[in-house]
Amino acid sequence: MKKTDMETLMDEALDNIRNDRKVARELLNDVANILVNTPSESKYLSPVAAKHVETLQRSNEQLVKLISIRQKEETTTQGLTEKDKDELFDLINIKEVPPDVPS
Repeated sequence: MKKTDMETLMDEALDNIRNDRKVARELLNDVANILVNTPSESKYLSPVAAKHVETLQRSNEQLVKLISIRQKEETTTQGLTEKDKDELFDLINIKEVPPDVPS
């Protein structure tokens, strides 16, 4: 898959996550308001509220996965840092120690 295709899909996924979170939050607020005004509805609306909280938790997990994917992409495109290069150069320049000569 091309990088631009992947970026487009990730942006779309991020937009969907944000929209899902917005809808779940609004519905959860509506349920909370109903429960405040009519506590007798709690046995019916509590499961609904729980489902909306689950939706928010899933969207958090999806965000974490997207962030992880983006971080992996950034670290693989960066290449070696100057510190990495210096350490490799130092390793290459270490003089070889001659093997032990048996006595």
